[in-house]
Amino acid sequence: MTSLHTRLTNVTDRIIERSKATRHAYLTRIEDAQGQFPARSVLSCANLAHGTAGFEGQDKIAIRAMQHPNIGIVSAYNEMLSAHAPYRNFADVIKQAAREAGGVAQFAGGVPAMCDGITQGNAGMELSLFSRETIAMSTAIALTHNMFDAALCLGICDKIVPGLLIGALQFGHLPTIFVPAGPMTSGLSNDEKAKIRQQFAIGAIGREELLNSEARAYHSHGTCTFYGTANSNQLLMEIMGLHLPGAAFVHPYTPLRDALTAEAARRVLQLTAKGSQYTPIGRVINEKAIVNGIVALLSTGGSTNHTLHLVAIARAAGIIIDWNDFDDLSRVVPLLAKIYPNGKADVNDYHAAGGMAFLTRTLLEAGFLHDDVTTVSGNNLSYYYTREPKLVNSKLLWIDGSRESHNKDVLRSATEPFQMDGGLRLVQGSLGRGIIKISAVALRHRSITAPAIVFDSQEGVQAAFDRGDLDRDCVVVVRFQGARANGMPELHQLTPLLGVLQDKGFSVALITDGRMSGASGKVPAVIHLSPEALLNGPISKVRSGDIITLDAEAGKLDVDAAEWASRMSEKPIIHSYQDKLGFGRELFGIFRAAALPAEQGASVF
Repeated sequence: MTSLHTRLTNVTDRIIERSKATRHAYLTRIEDAQGQFPARSVLSCANLAHGTAGFEGQDKIAIRAMQHPNIGIVSAYNEMLSAHAPYRNFADVIKQAAREAGGVAQFAGGVPAMCDGITQGNAGMELSLFSRETIAMSTAIALTHNMFDAALCLGICDKIVPGLLIGALQFGHLPTIFVPAGPMTSGLSNDEKAKIRQQFAIGAIGREELLNSEARAYHSHGTCTFYGTANSNQLLMEIMGLHLPGAAFVHPYTPLRDALTAEAARRVLQLTAKGSQYTPIGRVINEKAIVNGIVALLSTGGSTNHTLHLVAIARAAGIIIDWNDFDDLSRVVPLLAKIYPNGKADVNDYHAAGGMAFLTRTLLEAGFLHDDVTTVSGNNLSYYYTREPKLVNSKLLWIDGSRESHNKDVLRSATEPFQMDGGLRLVQGSLGRGIIKISAVALRHRSITAPAIVFDSQEGVQAAFDRGDLDRDCVVVVRFQGARANGMPELHQLTPLLGVLQDKGFSVALITDGRMSGASGKVPAVIHLSPEALLNGPISKVRSGDIITLDAEAGKLDVDAAEWASRMSEKPIIHSYQDKLGFGRELFGIFRAAALPAEQGASVF
C-alpha cells in the first residue's frame, strides 16, 4: 500500500484539529435528525395525504404502504442552460428505476440555475455568486417535507452544484447521490475561440463573426467543454464520492448516460437506513473527502471559484479550511492535466485520455489521495473509482480503468507531470491575501513590477483599452467588485483585453477583489483579494501610478507608494453598488450586507 505524502497528512491533520468542535456539532445534529424508517411514518394522516395528493397509481399506493423507501429528486432543470436541458426527462428514468428496485421516487423540488456564460458583463452577473445561497435554501425547502429516505441532486454548473451540496448537507442524515448529465460534444476548438475573441476586442472582426464563432463552440445540449467551474464541479463530485464512478463526463442522450442515471436511483435505495449499507451524505463529506477534492482540483488546474465554493461546502459540514491549505497542497501536488484554459484540449479529450479513473489511480499511487473514505459506491477510492462504466450486452458494468494515459499532451501520470506543483497559489503582502491561478500562466509572466492603473468597474477598463491608455506595462486594478460591494461578479470581459496587451509584448497583470473563475488564463490575475475594497481593504488605497510587485512563485503581492501607511481608503465614485438597482439586485441586498470574507467562502451562512 502506498504511503501518504507527508504534506497531505499534515494538512489533513490540522484541518481535523481545527474543525473538532464544529464537526462534532454537525455530526451530532445529523444523528439527531435520523429518525424512523420510512421518514414519512412520523407524519400525521393529513400531512401524508398532502404529500401523496400529487401522486397517482402504484406509486401512491406504495407511499401509503409505509414499506418502500422514497427518493426525493431535486433538479436544476431549465432550458437556459445547455448543461441542464438534458435533465428534462431524468425524473421519468429515475422513477422507473426506483419502482423496479422496490422503491419510489418523488420530484421534491426545482432549484434556480443561472448561467454565467449568459450574464457575463450584464446586471445579472451580480446575482450569480449569491444564487448559490438561493439554491442551497431551495434545496432545503425541497427536502424539508420529511417525506424522503434518500435524495438525488441533479445539477452541474457553476453555483448550482455547490448550492445543491450545501443544501443537501443540512439534511446530512439522508443518503444522497449527485446525478450529472454530461458534456456537449466538441465544437470549435477552445484555442480558436480565444483567438477570435481577441480579434473582436481589437475591432479586427465584427459581432456577426464573433457570434458565429461562439455558436460553433456552444452548439448543443451538455456542459460547456472548457475546464471551468462546471466541469470542475463534476470532477469534485466524483473524487469526493458523490457520483457513481465514471459518471462525470459521459455525453447526454446516450445509452450509457441513461444507464448511469437509472443506476443512481437503484444505488441510493441501497444506502437508506432500511438496509445494511446506510451511507448518509454527512458521513461521505468529511475532512479527508474535502482534502481529496482540493488535491484533484489542484492536479488538474481547476476553477478558482472553488477557493470560495469548497470553503463554503466544507463549512456546511462543520469543516474549516482556508487558503493556506490550498497553497500548501499546491506546492507539492503535481499538475497532471492540460485542459483549456490551461491547454488546448477540452474535457472530452481529457475523458478519452483516461479521465477520472486514470487521474484517481495515479494520485493514489503517488500518495496524494486518501483511499480510506466513504463514498456512495463503497468504502475506498482505489477499488471503485479507478473503474470505468461500460454497457456490455445492455448491462451496466464497471471495468478496470486505464493504467496509462492515452494522450500525454492532455493527461499524465504523477511520475511525469506537466509541472511539479499545482495550479493555484496564495499571494499575500501589503495588498492583502488573494488567489492566483498559475497553471495557464507561462513562467516568464508570473512575476511583474509595474505601475498600477486603477478602475472601479470593468466598463472603465474597456473604455481605457479602447482609448489605447493601457498600451504599456501595467497592473490593472479593478476594485469594489467584492461580495459586499456588488456580489463579486466574474470579470471575464477583461480576459481578451489583457490577452491582447500581453500579445503586444507588454507586461500586464490584473488585481481585483472580484472573480475570474475557471476561465482564468494566460494573464496573471490575482483575484478574491481580501479584505475587499468596500471593507477598507488595502486595495481601496491604491492610486494609479503606485508601483505594484506581484511574484506568484514566491507568493508575494506588495505596493510601493508614498505615505502608504497614512493614506486613506477611497470609496466608489462610479458604478457604486448603491446606485445599481434593477434586475433583482435589490432583492439580494441582505446577502451583500451579510457576506463573509472571500476566504470564508463569501457565504452568508
